[in-house]
Amino acid sequence: MSTIAPPIDPESDPRVKAVFDDIRETRGSDFINNLWPHLAFDPALLKEVWSEVKAVMATQSEIDPLTKEMIYMAVSIANACSYCVHSHTAAARTKGMTDGMYAELLRIVSLAGRTNHLANALQLPIDQVFDRSAGGAS
Repeated sequence: MSTIAPPIDPESDPRVKAVFDDIRETRGSDFINNLWPHLAFDPALLKEVWSEVKAVMATQSEIDPLTKEMIYMAVSIANACSYCVHSHTAAARTKGMTDGMYAELLRIVSLAGRTNHLANALQLPIDQVFDRSAGGAS
Protein backbone atom coordinates (compact mmCIF):
# COMPACT_ATOMS: atom_id res chain seq x y z
CA MET A 1 0.00 0.00 0.00
CA SER A 2 1.29 3.43 -0.91
CA THR A 3 2.22 5.94 1.78
CA ILE A 4 0.41 8.68 -0.14
CA ALA A 5 -2.58 8.72 -2.45
CA PRO A 6 -1.84 10.14 -5.88
CA PRO A 7 -3.90 13.14 -6.97
CA ILE A 8 -7.24 12.09 -8.47
CA ASP A 9 -6.60 14.05 -11.69
CA PRO A 10 -2.90 14.85 -11.64
CA GLU A 11 -2.84 16.27 -15.16
CA SER A 12 -5.26 19.02 -14.17
CA ASP A 13 -2.13 20.75 -12.85
CA PRO A 14 -0.30 22.13 -15.91
CA ARG A 15 3.10 21.50 -14.27
CA VAL A 16 2.27 17.81 -13.87
CA LYS A 17 0.79 17.59 -17.37
CA ALA A 18 4.00 19.06 -18.83
CA VAL A 19 6.10 16.42 -17.08
CA PHE A 20 3.76 13.58 -18.07
CA ASP A 21 3.78 14.80 -21.69
CA ASP A 22 7.59 14.83 -21.63
CA ILE A 23 7.63 11.29 -20.20
CA ARG A 24 5.30 10.13 -22.99
CA GLU A 25 7.36 11.84 -25.67
CA THR A 26 10.72 10.65 -24.32
CA ARG A 27 9.56 7.05 -23.96
CA GLY A 28 7.44 6.99 -27.12
CA SER A 29 4.52 5.56 -25.14
CA ASP A 30 1.30 6.77 -23.53
CA PHE A 31 2.02 4.62 -20.46
CA ILE A 32 2.75 6.52 -17.25
CA ASN A 33 3.93 4.10 -14.58
CA ASN A 34 2.86 4.44 -10.94
CA LEU A 35 5.92 6.33 -9.72
CA TRP A 36 4.98 9.49 -11.58
CA PRO A 37 1.33 9.96 -10.48
CA HIS A 38 2.40 9.28 -6.91
CA LEU A 39 5.13 11.93 -7.15
CA ALA A 40 2.58 14.34 -8.65
CA PHE A 41 1.44 15.29 -5.14
CA ASP A 42 4.47 17.64 -5.33
CA PRO A 43 4.91 18.95 -8.89
CA ALA A 44 8.37 20.37 -8.13
CA LEU A 45 9.60 17.01 -6.84
CA LEU A 46 8.02 15.24 -9.83
CA LYS A 47 9.82 17.56 -12.26
CA GLU A 48 13.13 17.24 -10.40
CA VAL A 49 13.07 13.44 -10.35
CA TRP A 50 11.93 13.12 -13.97
CA SER A 51 14.63 15.56 -15.12
CA GLU A 52 17.30 13.46 -13.44
CA VAL A 53 15.87 10.16 -14.74
CA LYS A 54 15.70 11.59 -18.25
CA ALA A 55 19.23 12.99 -18.07
CA VAL A 56 20.76 9.73 -16.85
CA MET A 57 18.59 6.99 -18.29
CA ALA A 58 17.18 8.45 -21.51
CA THR A 59 20.12 10.47 -22.78
CA GLN A 60 22.72 8.87 -25.03
CA SER A 61 25.99 8.40 -23.20
CA GLU A 62 29.03 6.14 -23.08
CA ILE A 63 26.93 3.41 -21.43
CA ASP A 64 24.35 1.74 -23.67
CA PRO A 65 20.66 1.75 -22.63
CA LEU A 66 20.52 -1.99 -21.80
CA THR A 67 23.55 -1.77 -19.54
CA LYS A 68 22.03 1.25 -17.77
CA GLU A 69 18.85 -0.74 -17.08
CA MET A 70 20.83 -3.72 -15.81
CA ILE A 71 22.86 -1.50 -13.47
CA TYR A 72 19.60 0.04 -12.24
CA MET A 73 18.26 -3.48 -11.67
CA ALA A 74 21.35 -4.48 -9.68
CA VAL A 75 21.10 -1.42 -7.43
CA SER A 76 17.36 -1.94 -7.01
CA ILE A 77 17.95 -5.57 -5.99
CA ALA A 78 20.63 -4.47 -3.51
CA ASN A 79 18.30 -1.79 -2.12
CA ALA A 80 15.34 -4.23 -1.98
CA CYS A 81 13.12 -1.97 -4.09
CA SER A 82 10.59 -4.40 -5.51
CA TYR A 83 8.89 -1.73 -7.62
CA CYS A 84 12.15 -0.68 -9.28
CA VAL A 85 13.26 -4.29 -9.78
CA HIS A 86 10.04 -4.97 -11.71
CA SER A 87 10.09 -1.69 -13.63
CA HIS A 88 13.71 -1.89 -14.74
CA THR A 89 13.58 -5.63 -15.46
CA ALA A 90 10.71 -4.91 -17.85
CA ALA A 91 12.66 -2.00 -19.38
CA ALA A 92 15.78 -4.16 -19.77
CA ARG A 93 13.75 -6.86 -21.51
CA THR A 94 12.42 -4.30 -24.01
CA LYS A 95 16.03 -3.26 -24.65
CA GLY A 96 17.12 -6.83 -25.40
CA MET A 97 17.94 -8.54 -22.11
CA THR A 98 17.61 -12.30 -22.55
CA ASP A 99 16.85 -14.88 -19.86
CA GLY A 100 20.52 -15.89 -19.99
CA MET A 101 21.63 -12.30 -19.39
CA TYR A 102 19.14 -12.03 -16.52
CA ALA A 103 20.50 -15.21 -14.93
CA GLU A 104 24.06 -13.92 -15.27
CA LEU A 105 23.09 -10.56 -13.74
CA LEU A 106 21.52 -12.36 -10.77
CA ARG A 107 24.69 -14.41 -10.31
CA ILE A 108 26.81 -11.25 -10.32
CA VAL A 109 24.49 -9.40 -7.91
CA SER A 110 24.37 -12.31 -5.48
CA LEU A 111 28.14 -12.86 -5.70
CA ALA A 112 28.83 -9.16 -5.12
CA GLY A 113 26.52 -9.18 -2.11
CA ARG A 114 28.29 -12.19 -0.63
CA THR A 115 31.82 -10.91 -1.16
CA ASN A 116 30.81 -7.40 0.02
CA HIS A 117 29.51 -8.90 3.26
CA LEU A 118 32.69 -10.92 3.71
CA ALA A 119 34.96 -7.93 3.01
CA ASN A 120 32.92 -5.78 5.42
CA ALA A 121 33.02 -8.46 8.11
CA LEU A 122 36.77 -8.89 7.72
CA GLN A 123 37.31 -5.10 7.60
CA LEU A 124 39.91 -5.57 4.89
CA PRO A 125 42.50 -2.86 4.24
CA ILE A 126 42.36 -1.42 0.71
CA ASP A 127 45.12 -2.77 -1.54
CA GLN A 128 47.41 0.11 -2.45
CA VAL A 129 47.22 -0.85 -6.13
CA PHE A 130 43.44 -0.11 -5.99
CA ASP A 131 43.81 3.26 -4.24
CA ARG A 132 44.22 6.01 -6.84
CA SER A 133 44.99 8.58 -4.14
CA ALA A 134 48.01 6.48 -3.14
CA GLY A 135 49.30 6.24 -6.70
CA GLY A 136 47.48 3.00 -7.51
CA ALA A 137 45.35 2.02 -10.51
CA SER A 138 44.36 4.78 -12.86
